Amino acid sequence: MSAVASSVPSLLPGGANSKRLERRLTRHIKERVIESVLFLAALVSVLTTVGIMYVLIKESVVFFQHVSIVDFLTDTQWTPLFDDAHFGIMVLLSGTLTSSLVALAIAIPLGTIIAIYLSEFAPFVVREVAKPFLELLGGIPTIVYGYFALLFVSPILQTLIPGLPGFSLLAAGIVMGIMIIPYVSSIAEDAMRAVPMHLREGSYAMGATRFQTAIKVVVPAAFSGIASAYILGISRAVGETMILAVAAGMQPNLTFNPLEPAATITAYIVQVALGDLPHGSIGYQTIFAAGLTLMLLTLVFNILGHMLRKKFREAY
Repeated sequence: MSAVASSVPSLLPGGANSKRLERRLTRHIKERVIESVLFLAALVSVLTTVGIMYVLIKESVVFFQHVSIVDFLTDTQWTPLFDDAHFGIMVLLSGTLTSSLVALAIAIPLGTIIAIYLSEFAPFVVREVAKPFLELLGGIPTIVYGYFALLFVSPILQTLIPGLPGFSLLAAGIVMGIMIIPYVSSIAEDAMRAVPMHLREGSYAMGATRFQTAIKVVVPAAFSGIASAYILGISRAVGETMILAVAAGMQPNLTFNPLEPAATITAYIVQVALGDLPHGSIGYQTIFAAGLTLMLLTLVFNILGHMLRKKFREAY
């Protein structure tokens, strides 16, 4: 009897250890499954990017077998659908860059001012009301912005600038800038609100005003995040399609004058993709060469933004 009693305590700890090991094993398996799911989710974005690049490069190689890359980069005409075909991508790049610069001239200053106000000056009630309205502005379909630019902004500009045509890069760029404001202001405001409060308190202790603290302390400390907002705005402007297709005129015109109509890379891709060109023809292959150019342009902006963020992150 005493031997049985003495063996009972030794069995209980063993059973408890076994259950503990089972729980650890189950938790380990669950963690491994979650890690695998997260890895696959991240892998999807990588594979999607690789797939897009593969398609663009593959089709562009076919295009450049018939068109010299020197002519593609230096020709000043873009008439791929004419009998006398010219393939000067600079014509489309000029419209893309001009409209993007107009949009960024509107979105970056206004977006930054709105972000500073919401982060440093706005009362809680105002901030909670303004943020949903900004997000709603960012959720409006771009085709609606396009007709807003054509039917509302263009007539106003024509009264202010006599001789302005009905289609212009200026009207499209202004409305693009309005559309991009929520992206810039939201991310920039989040970056500024993430600045530690002790930096603000130290500035106040030195006698600085709220405005001086916001401009000279908060904005420099959050500039890496603000730069990310700017890069997102640039990428959004360069890749915009429907506003430019509706309001910019889609006329292949080599110009950097925003008062004139012009075509952009994205608008041309839409124009050809909805046309009757046979798949595999040189005219159809131009959309892949143009798309590759647009992706490389966006990549350059992203690299510059990464270098800028790294520089300011090291500085602060």
